[in-house]
Amino acid sequence: MQFNEDAELDTSQVGEAAGGVGGRVALGGGGLGIVGLILYFVLSQLGGGVQLPDGAGFGDVGQDQQVDSEAIKTRCKSGADANREQDCRAVAIINSIQAYWRDEFARSGNTYQLAKTNFFQGGVQTRCGNATSAVGPFYCPADAQVYIDLAFFKELQTKFGATGGPFVEAYVLAHEYGHHVQNLLGTSDKVRSRTGANSDSVRLELQADCYAGAWANHATTIPTASGKPLITGVTQEDVNAALDAAGRIGDDFIQSELGGGKVDTTQFSHGSSAQRQKWYTLGFQSGDPARCDTFGTNNLG
Repeated sequence: MQFNEDAELDTSQVGEAAGGVGGRVALGGGGLGIVGLILYFVLSQLGGGVQLPDGAGFGDVGQDQQVDSEAIKTRCKSGADANREQDCRAVAIINSIQAYWRDEFARSGNTYQLAKTNFFQGGVQTRCGNATSAVGPFYCPADAQVYIDLAFFKELQTKFGATGGPFVEAYVLAHEYGHHVQNLLGTSDKVRSRTGANSDSVRLELQADCYAGAWANHATTIPTASGKPLITGVTQEDVNAALDAAGRIGDDFIQSELGGGKVDTTQFSHGSSAQRQKWYTLGFQSGDPARCDTFGTNNLG
């Protein structure tokens, strides 16, 4: 995954949590439970959090702190910075994802509302309540913001065995922004059943995976404000890494490999590994978010 070195980055899309307390439940993202119940069990059994990898690029972020948005603004100005630094890469990916959805909404006569991403370490306060690393990546509808714990991407590799890499980060971010799209379209309000193989929660999460794939299909053609695409290259290796990550955060994989060995479909909240890979692939191959209607089918895969 490479970025256009001359393209400008918009760091205003990376912010700091709004804080406060609200009544709307956070929507789980990386596949680790709407309120983090499964991952909380996993992390408690495996020994808590992890240290950030060397050269993570997010600066000195202490426990229960957020990434300084002003520091990112100073560091991340162009695609050249995104090719060198992880934090700038995240900014570029977020810019690309939101540019894609801005154009998609405009084509249907609607207006896309930008959402910020907040990177934190350990814990953060949101309008959906307080959250810790146990929740995994999530989207808070109450403040319309995305939250990513910095340790998560390392956790994917060290505890879930994922390949990792830049396009895995892109997959996770695109999935979370899929939840933002669902919030804007009112799809999130359809969720009544929160667990079970055919639950509304599973449908919501699989649709977010499909939306992530649709963005990935267009990633190298989405222009920035300057008219130049931010992302200049996506390889099959990148796509394979995203599919690998999707497979390792399916409910069945987490339950069988990390949660005690027994698969209980009545407790599914995000879908099986095969389902997550199927819907991401559908989005990627079609490039059409209209094909991502998981609420309109009886065959989730």
